[in-house]
Amino acid sequence: MDDDFSNAIFRASSEVWWALAFAVKEVQQTPNPNAAKFVLDGPITDRPTSFFNAVSAQDHPVASRLFAIKGVSSVLLLGDFVTVNKSPDAVWSEIASKVKQVLASS
Repeated sequence: MDDDFSNAIFRASSEVWWALAFAVKEVQQTPNPNAAKFVLDGPITDRPTSFFNAVSAQDHPVASRLFAIKGVSSVLLLGDFVTVNKSPDAVWSEIASKVKQVLASS
């Protein structure tokens, strides 16, 4: 494989999050009962990236897939974590495993 191509694909930046799969090391509660912090095994981005609805996430492969999970209402990507907010009527036990699957297959 061409070294320039390898360097471009695997450099640590917000442009290559799509080339990586992530293991969720921990799911942390937040003061907001409708938000959970999914701590990853590596950085997903180097700057905060927020999506407040599915329309704003439609061109982002990870965020758009997270919004495809019923009940997800917003997504924040930052460093080595993803914060997912759910609608008040959604249930974490139904959402958390699906979030982990999306992140593992990113």
